[in-house]
Amino acid sequence: MTEIVSIDIGGTHARFAIAEVENGRVVSLGDAVKLKTAEHASLQMAKQAFGRMVGRPLPRAAGIAIASPIGGEVIKLTNNPWVFRPALINERLEVDSWSLINDFGAVGHAVAQLSDDHFIHVCGPDSTLPERGSITVCGPGTGLGVAQVFHHDGGYSIIETEGGHMDFSPLDAIEDAILQNLRKSFTRVSVERICAGPGIVAIYEALAKIEGLSVPRRDDREIWDLALNGNDSIANAALDRFCLALGTVAGNLALAHGPKGVVLAGGLGFRLKDRLLQSGFEDRFVAKGRFQSLMKSIPVKLITHPEPGLFGAAAAYAQEHTQ
Repeated sequence: MTEIVSIDIGGTHARFAIAEVENGRVVSLGDAVKLKTAEHASLQMAKQAFGRMVGRPLPRAAGIAIASPIGGEVIKLTNNPWVFRPALINERLEVDSWSLINDFGAVGHAVAQLSDDHFIHVCGPDSTLPERGSITVCGPGTGLGVAQVFHHDGGYSIIETEGGHMDFSPLDAIEDAILQNLRKSFTRVSVERICAGPGIVAIYEALAKIEGLSVPRRDDREIWDLALNGNDSIANAALDRFCLALGTVAGNLALAHGPKGVVLAGGLGFRLKDRLLQSGFEDRFVAKGRFQSLMKSIPVKLITHPEPGLFGAAAAYAQEHTQ
C-alpha cells in the first residue's frame, strides 16, 4: 500500500486529499480540502497550507491533475494564474515520485475505476458503462473539459483532449444571438465560452436583449444561484438554454469519438443533475440527422462522486507507479 497526496488544480480551486493506492488502483481517498487559487501564490504555497491544515507530515508522493495541456518546460494553466514547472516538482513539492495529468484526463481515470453506483442515468439505454471500447467524458466547470477512456485487454488508457476549445456552432436564432453577443469580445468563439460556468453570463445577457429587458450586470456565480434557485425568469431560461447547448456539444463529441458511452462530469455537472434530466439535453444530444438512431443507442451517465478529479489524480499515480 502506498500513501500519496492527491491534487486537483482547476481554474478557481485547488483540491487536496491523502489517498492510498495499490496494484494500479485507488484503495481509499481521504477527506478533500478545497483552497481558492486566488488566495495562494503558487501550488507550492497551497500544498504547504494543506499540510498545516491536516497537521501531519505529508507523503512524499503525489498524483497531480491540472487544468491545462501537459507538455513543455513551463505549463500555464488555462483559467488560473499559476505557472507550473514540472522539472521543479520534486524540489518545490517535496516529493520523490509523482504523476502529472490533465484535469479531465484525471476524471477519465475516475470513470475507468469507479464502481457503477457512482453514476446515474441521463439518457439513452439504462445500462452499465461498457467494459470494452471507448467512453467520452465531458463536462462544464470553470472551463469545458473533454477526455476519452479506452478499455482494452489488460486495462485501459486515457486520451487527454482540448475538445472544449472546438468552435461553437449555433443551431437556432437564439444561439445566433448568443454568438453575436460573444463576438463583441472574442474573434473566435469556442464551445467553452457557452458550455462552461462563465458562459451563463453571455446566455443571460443575450436572452435579456431579445426580451427587451434591462438587467443589471451580474457575474456567473450570481446568475447560477438565481437559476438553480428558480428566482429569476431570465436566469431560468439561460439555464435551460445552457443545457440545450451542452446536449449539442456532447452529441458532437460522441459523433467524433465513436464511443460506447458518454459520461458528464465537471464542477457544474452534478449541480445540474435535476435540470439536465428535465431539460432538452437529450433531444439535442440525439438530434444528428441520419445518425439519430445511433445516438439513441449510446448510454449517457452523470458521475456522482464528489471529487472525481482527486480520485482520478490518485488513480493516475497508481497506474504509473504501482502496477
